[in-house]
Amino acid sequence: MITLTHLAATPLAAEQRSQDVTDWAARIGWVVGLLLVIALVYWLMREGWKWRGTLQGDLPELPGPPAEPGPAKLALTGRYHGSTTAGQWLDRIVAHGLGTRSRVELTLTDQGVSVVRPGAQDFFIPAGSLRGARLDKGIAGKVLAEGGLLIVTWQLGDRQIDSGFRSDHAAEHAAWVEALDVNDDVEHGVKNVKNTEHNPEHNQEGAR
Repeated sequence: MITLTHLAATPLAAEQRSQDVTDWAARIGWVVGLLLVIALVYWLMREGWKWRGTLQGDLPELPGPPAEPGPAKLALTGRYHGSTTAGQWLDRIVAHGLGTRSRVELTLTDQGVSVVRPGAQDFFIPAGSLRGARLDKGIAGKVLAEGGLLIVTWQLGDRQIDSGFRSDHAAEHAAWVEALDVNDDVEHGVKNVKNTEHNPEHNQEGAR
């Protein structure tokens, strides 16, 4: 038996079901618009990157490794996080692939620092071009915990550069800072790591 209640509920239920219909055209329009905005931002970033590289075209080519680099004093594996103008952690350098982040293998010898980057351009920092090293927390858009980055300062042409590295074992950073400390104990820009570690007089001086 159909009651008045059933008759009143039927149109209401039909109306509720009709509300489930979605305006797909509007939704697709919003998605397409969002994708276009993302594409525009990406294009602007890429053009800015290329323009920065053009402005840095005066930088000379990166040095290659010597034929006989000599025995390794220190080595680490980790990540290369980019390079900037020395002392200006946001002034990213992109010329010659220096702006490309990558895995890295660093090796220190008497000849300098070998920077091997799988998938990116390798380069070599001659000992005479080294200007020191320090621990820091950020470089070129990458921020880590205090002391989480090893910053190596070196000379390329007329410009001093800060290059940021992070070892897979952060405890290794301190040894690199000590080895690359440019002072009177340095010969050709690379400290004698072995003598530094085993010279009692040096250790006592550091303790004072």
